[in-house]
Amino acid sequence: MVTKYKILAIAAPIILVLDVWTKLLVLDRFHLGESIPVIEGFFNLTYVRNTGAAFGMLADADARWREPFFILIPFIAIGAIGYLFKKTPDKDLRFAWGLTLISSGAVGNLIDRIRYGYVVDFLDFHWMERYHFPAFNVADSA
Repeated sequence: MVTKYKILAIAAPIILVLDVWTKLLVLDRFHLGESIPVIEGFFNLTYVRNTGAAFGMLADADARWREPFFILIPFIAIGAIGYLFKKTPDKDLRFAWGLTLISSGAVGNLIDRIRYGYVVDFLDFHWMERYHFPAFNVADSA
């Protein structure tokens, strides 16, 4: 029988490895701001740096408090998620999956913030260059 801990033990490392690996590929093969169309008019690979939160919120805030804030918050979130995960019934696999995905994403972006001081984003969806969704990464997808 599948348990919540098997989900965590298998899915979290896969997500983290995929996240770190794709970001390293982007850092190795792209210049900042470089964009390569994958599906013309819809999807590009575009290297951007996100110093803020989701969608770049607080990116322009004073770095003296922004940087420690964005390192502290994931630790608090991961602790809260860990508590919820422990309290989740073993048979509630959907909730366990959700918590695993969220925590893996938080850890993936935390690794970037500690290593680089920003998060590497590169998945760039848009519609005919008019409507642009903010770039994101594998951790954000999780």
